[in-house]
Amino acid sequence: MKIEQKVLKAMNEQINKELFSSYLYLSMSAYCESENYPGCAKWLEVQSNEEREHAMKIYRYIHERGESVELEAIDKPKTEFKNLSQLFAMVFDHEQKISASITALYETAMKANDYPTQIMLQWFITEQVEEEKNAHEIVDLLKKVGDSPVSVMMFDRQLGARTGK
Repeated sequence: MKIEQKVLKAMNEQINKELFSSYLYLSMSAYCESENYPGCAKWLEVQSNEEREHAMKIYRYIHERGESVELEAIDKPKTEFKNLSQLFAMVFDHEQKISASITALYETAMKANDYPTQIMLQWFITEQVEEEKNAHEIVDLLKKVGDSPVSVMMFDRQLGARTGK
């Protein structure tokens, strides 16, 4: 059963968005490394790897359905940030945009009566709820931490405890 072209196009676009997410979080990780926040750098590196896996999940699915993946150029991510609060606020905002994109992709699959794609996208919808929750918790924690160097060091250590899925 072939994928309707409109759905396939949207899925290929989502691969690009997931790969950009991976690239953005890797850029954020590099920034954190350069600012001596190794825990934040690790958290963002794990996040980058997860986003690449999300892209690959869609990539594999398209091939399983007998279609072709069309990769596009990935935009250059931001490389400079004011501070950790701004950086993680951007993470939260970005995750909200990805959630909206996944929802739009799901709606496209619904309109095309593409039930297999809708089922596959259920995983992404659930994942995005978790992604937004995690990012929002970090933003809230940073608000509580404030500018206290000791608190920021403890925050950085806490994020460094993250392991991959």
